Amino acid sequence: MTEITLTRLWLMRALFAAIVLVVLLFNLLPLTTAPRFWAGPDLIMSLAFAWVLRRPEYVPLPIVAGLLFLADLVLGRPPGLYAALTLIAFENLRARAPQLRDMAFTVEWLSVSAMIVAIMLGYRLLLALFMVPEAAPALWLIQLLATVATYPLVVALTRFGFGLRKAQLGEVNALGQRQ
Repeated sequence: MTEITLTRLWLMRALFAAIVLVVLLFNLLPLTTAPRFWAGPDLIMSLAFAWVLRRPEYVPLPIVAGLLFLADLVLGRPPGLYAALTLIAFENLRARAPQLRDMAFTVEWLSVSAMIVAIMLGYRLLLALFMVPEAAPALWLIQLLATVATYPLVVALTRFGFGLRKAQLGEVNALGQRQ
């Protein structure tokens, strides 16, 4: 790799980490003191999925694992559970990225949506199995729908805001690695 591509690689990794930390900061800000009757989308998950399907080399597993675990700790979720489920889906999408590269965006969106549903269902089932108190099912369903609905917006932001696009033919080898 040349020095320019190596610098861009680490800058994009740092940008991903910075965006996740900003999203966490906004999740912690007390914007209102009244209880909310809706749940916002999981932007960290959407961002990780969008980046891994566009440029897997920009989001290595240790960085994503650390940030997801930090999100679990900061947001008061059971440490590691949501992060582990998200990492399983993340690696599944990383393995499928070369096939999804040539598909239409709707196929990508459906694949990511299936992963989001699997993560959230698995999370709810594991919490129920271990009898951990859970939020109301309506909040969970609203968050699920919001996350699926905002994924195209996150993809548009990464494409037009950060210049992150899917690799074209000739940019990657047969293993999906940058040449």
